[in-house]
Amino acid sequence: MPTVLLPSSAAAFAPRSSPNVVLSTRIEPWLTATLKRVNRVKRPLNNVTQHTRCLTETLSSPNAIWTLCSIMFPKAPESELRKDENPLVEALFNYQMIHMEAYVVHVDMVSQNEVAFKLTPETIEALVEYHKDIYSVDNAANTWDWSDKDSQLKKLQDEFVQAANKFVYRASVQALEGLEEDGAGELLAGRSEDAKTAIANLFVPLLPPPPRVVDVLRSTPLLPSSTGPETWWQDPLQQPLSMDPWKVLPSSPATTSTGDSNPNLWASLNSLNEVPFTSPTPSYSQPYTTSPYNTTQFYSAAATSAALAAFPLPSMLVQPCSTAANLVGFGWDRCQDFTALPYGATM
Repeated sequence: MPTVLLPSSAAAFAPRSSPNVVLSTRIEPWLTATLKRVNRVKRPLNNVTQHTRCLTETLSSPNAIWTLCSIMFPKAPESELRKDENPLVEALFNYQMIHMEAYVVHVDMVSQNEVAFKLTPETIEALVEYHKDIYSVDNAANTWDWSDKDSQLKKLQDEFVQAANKFVYRASVQALEGLEEDGAGELLAGRSEDAKTAIANLFVPLLPPPPRVVDVLRSTPLLPSSTGPETWWQDPLQQPLSMDPWKVLPSSPATTSTGDSNPNLWASLNSLNEVPFTSPTPSYSQPYTTSPYNTTQFYSAAATSAALAAFPLPSMLVQPCSTAANLVGFGWDRCQDFTALPYGATM
């Protein structure tokens, strides 16, 4: 979009002067009809030069003041407004209508097809007074106090004065259809709502500073035994435990042994009275549970298993018939061939 060059009269705090009018080589019929309607004296409008001169003189009149929109403003701060049961009474005593008046500073029907309006000094003064005496007071009352609040409020007021004096409202060139006698007029076809929105955007609220961050985010501390974040949530029961390996005993009976080949048989029988029991043997009548052992049960089971490891297996106690014949006194005179039975049946 090309840069729009406005005349010096559109600058902030600049006095009013004749508008800058630029018309196309082809004059729109609606513009000719509008100029003939607003001029009391019949003037020739046969070419571009005549149209330009007529429009410039009409908009340069001291009475050529346009009403962009009308805005309802409160007469006093919110704390001083009158309270009444009748809303009509409250509206009459508490609010006032201010007309946003402006004059034309630029007409472009060649490139941008727009007309530019600048607020009158009286309108700017009314807006600045409302902003300082009412709007700023309500803003200060609705925000919490901090050290630089007064300076920020004063800065906000100064910025509003600059913005109100720099404000230029641009509308389509078709807005000139609302031109009346002596160059006055008003915006038609809903353009006044757009002007009201543009003027309302000049009122910037007072924003307090963001709260200071007191708590500093720190990394999660690790346990002394941890080596990294990956070992933080591991179950201690799943860690490898250091314990003595169990003794490996033969799982199958000896088929060729004789009484003389197993000299440790009587030593094993005599060691039954010497086995230390660190914990009672767990009962096999307890129901099976899927919950894992805790630390106490784990070490009790390990100690019990280590103690039971000293017992000889049945395969070590059972002897062939040739050897059992000599053990009649011990009740082993009924000899069976255990070697023919499967290992599962022997256990």
